[in-house]
Amino acid sequence: MQIQSPAPPTPPTSPLNWVQKNLFSTWYNSILTIVCLAIIIWVLSSFVSWALTAAQWGVVGANLRLFFVGRFPPELYWRVWTALGLIIGLAGICWGYIVRQSPLFSRTILFALGVIVAAVILLPLELSARLWILAIAIVALIGYGVGRTLPPSISPWLTPAWGLVFIVNIWLIGGGLGLTSVPTNVWSGLLLTLIAAICGIVLSFPFGILLALGRQSSLPVVRIFAILYIEVIRGLPLIGILFLAQVMLPLFLPPYFRNLDRVLRAIAGLVLFSAAYLAENIRGGLQAIPRGQYEAAKALGLNSPLVVLLIVLPQALRAVIPAIVGQFIGLFKDTSLLALFGLLELTGISRSILAQPQFLGRYAEVYLFIGLIYWLFCYGMSTASRYLERKLNVSN
Repeated sequence: MQIQSPAPPTPPTSPLNWVQKNLFSTWYNSILTIVCLAIIIWVLSSFVSWALTAAQWGVVGANLRLFFVGRFPPELYWRVWTALGLIIGLAGICWGYIVRQSPLFSRTILFALGVIVAAVILLPLELSARLWILAIAIVALIGYGVGRTLPPSISPWLTPAWGLVFIVNIWLIGGGLGLTSVPTNVWSGLLLTLIAAICGIVLSFPFGILLALGRQSSLPVVRIFAILYIEVIRGLPLIGILFLAQVMLPLFLPPYFRNLDRVLRAIAGLVLFSAAYLAENIRGGLQAIPRGQYEAAKALGLNSPLVVLLIVLPQALRAVIPAIVGQFIGLFKDTSLLALFGLLELTGISRSILAQPQFLGRYAEVYLFIGLIYWLFCYGMSTASRYLERKLNVSN
C-alpha cells in the first residue's frame, strides 16, 4: 500500500503579490479596480470634507439624551443604567465562558475597550454618565474574568439567567412592586427600540419553533393551522400587521381589553410577523436532518418529544444559525416602522428632534448618527453569529 506524502506547505504570500493576484490579474480586472478605487476616493473625500466643514454636529450633542432615553424621567435614569449594567455584566460572563480557552485579551476585547474609552472621551456626556459607563465597563471586565473560570457544568444555567435578567430589567424600566411606575408613553429613543427588539426576539423565537414543528406535525389540524398562519403572515407586509395591531385589534377585543398598551400591541405585531419567517428558517433546518437520526433515536427507546428536543431540534438550530440571526437583525431594524404609529423609538425621536426650530434641515447629521447606532448593534449580532458558527463548526 502506497502512502501518500503530505502536500508541501504553501509559501506565505506578500501583500504585493496578493494585490497583483486579486486586483490586477487581467486587464479588465485592472480597469475595474482603478474605477472602483476612483469612486471610493471621490466619495470618501467628499464625505470627509462635508463632515469637517459643513456638517453641524451640535444637533447630536445637544440631543444625546433624547436619542438614548427619550422622555424617560431624569430622576430615574439610575434604573436604565442598572438594567444596562445587568445585561453587560451577564454578557461578559457568557463571553468569558465561551472564549475561556482563548487568550485573555483578544482583539474583540481590546476593540470593545477602545470603543468604551472613545465614548467616555469624545461624547459630550455629563460626569455622572461617564462614571456610570466606567462602572459598567468594570462590571463587564469582572464578568468576563469570572466567566473564564466557570466549569462546563454551568452552561444549562446561563439561559435561565438571561430570562431572570430580562424580567428584572422590565421591572426596573416599567416600575411597580415597590418602584415608581413609568408609563410606556414616555419610553422612547434607543431605549424603546431595544425593548421592542429584545421582546420581539425573545418571544418570536419559541413561537417560530412551535410553528415549524407544527408544520411537520402528523396531526392534520395542527399542520393546517401552522401552514395557514405562516402563509398568511408571509403574504402581508409588516406595516400592515402593525396597522392591524395598533388600529384594528382593539375593535375585536372585549371592552375591558380595548385599552391595551400601544407598546404591547407593537411588540405583538413584531412577534407575529417575525415568528412566521423564523418558522420557515427552522423548518429548513429540520428537513436537513437525515431520517436515520430519527430512527436511531427511536431504536434507543426515546419517545417522539424527546427525539425532537434532544436529537433533532439542536442539530436543526445549529444548521440555520445564519438565517436565524439574519431574521433577528431584520427585526431590530424593523422597529423603525413603529415611528409611523406615533411611537417615539430611535427613528421617531429623531423626527421630533428635527422638528425643533433650531435644528431644521439637519437631516444628514441626525440620520447618519442613528444609522451608526443601528449598524453597531447589527454588526455586533453578526459578529457574535460568525463566532458561534466557527465554535460549532457550522460550515463543516
